[in-house]
Amino acid sequence: FPNTAFFLQINLRLILVSGKTKEFLFSPNDSAADIAKHVYDNWPMDWEEEQVSSPNILRLIYQGRFLHGNVTLGALKLPFGKTTVMHLVARETLPEPNSQGQRNREKTGESNCCVIL
Repeated sequence: FPNTAFFLQINLRLILVSGKTKEFLFSPNDSAADIAKHVYDNWPMDWEEEQVSSPNILRLIYQGRFLHGNVTLGALKLPFGKTTVMHLVARETLPEPNSQGQRNREKTGESNCCVIL
């Protein structure tokens, strides 16, 4: 099977805030930081207006959550042979894990503030 690596790739459709999209192929071992670097190094021509100064500020958002740099696609259990959509944003810092307390409260069962309903 000389070409099995091809079948074990994950197709990512990255969407910019502007709505422009581009598809890239990655392996399950690629991390969010690897993806940001690859996209930065292969910046699409039609994304020229959105060009950023450094790959370090590119952030991936998957299912509403920021991916930390060391998270791999394999760890996210993304399907092979299907297109997975992620958003790509330029942002200096990631939100602290609890800064989205409202949204994550029901998932984690903990809250860092008092909410009276």
